[in-house]
Amino acid sequence: MSTTRPPTAALLPTAVEYLRAAVPGGAPRAAVVLGSGLAGLTAVVEDPVPVSYRDIPGFPEPTVAGHRRALIFGRIGRCPVVLQAGRFHLYEGHDPDLVAFPVRVFAGLGVETLIVTNAAGGVRRTFQPPTLMAIADHLNLMFRNPLTGGVLAGEQRFPDMATPYDPELRVLATRLARELGFELPAGVYAGVLGPSYETPAEIRMLERFGADAVGMSTVPEVVAARARGLRVLGISAITNPAAGISAEPLSHEDVLAAGHAVREQLEGVVCGVLRHL
Repeated sequence: MSTTRPPTAALLPTAVEYLRAAVPGGAPRAAVVLGSGLAGLTAVVEDPVPVSYRDIPGFPEPTVAGHRRALIFGRIGRCPVVLQAGRFHLYEGHDPDLVAFPVRVFAGLGVETLIVTNAAGGVRRTFQPPTLMAIADHLNLMFRNPLTGGVLAGEQRFPDMATPYDPELRVLATRLARELGFELPAGVYAGVLGPSYETPAEIRMLERFGADAVGMSTVPEVVAARARGLRVLGISAITNPAAGISAEPLSHEDVLAAGHAVREQLEGVVCGVLRHL
């Protein structure tokens, strides 16, 4: 097995130091990764300081519609936060190290809690999109791992993935959702490579595997976060029934619109969790 790392690993200390200098005033305690169509959360950040990806060492620019190209530093309540408005995907041609690079930067800045959001297709047949799902576990069907290669400083070689998503944070999010007037069911997220949507046969396979939702992100970031010891809360915006469950054709534009439809619910839960940290 190779012990080399892609060039992004060498840029990690440089990116951390750049952001510390660019955003004075204390380290963020939490980071939020915004999925497709869910960037509206940036509007609730107090005293926002945006930093363009083009200025951060090691950060490429996202190529996917619905993803901005900046880190937003500021506060939500009393919690200092950084929001990642625009994530990187394996299907764009990036290697797993680069997809997980922002999470490693966040850990280097002092982040202790990671909240990941995504847009996903509903595999569970009782879902009525658009709706939200708390991620309780995941299936890595991307078959790639950001920990492959030499061990980076501060990371575990073999992180325990028995509870990749923090149960206490999930209970808190569920309670906050009920206080806001809606249910936040828990489920298993299947991460696939993409970028094509799944076939009906693949969805039937995922059902048998125990998946409740399917998407093309999140898993590499969560694996890297757990290797760094970060607590993780994951929330999927179920934007559409998966292929074969509905006869309607799937499009990215519909995903973005559905993400916007559940934005207020997502904002309410995420902001509530951050105010409890």
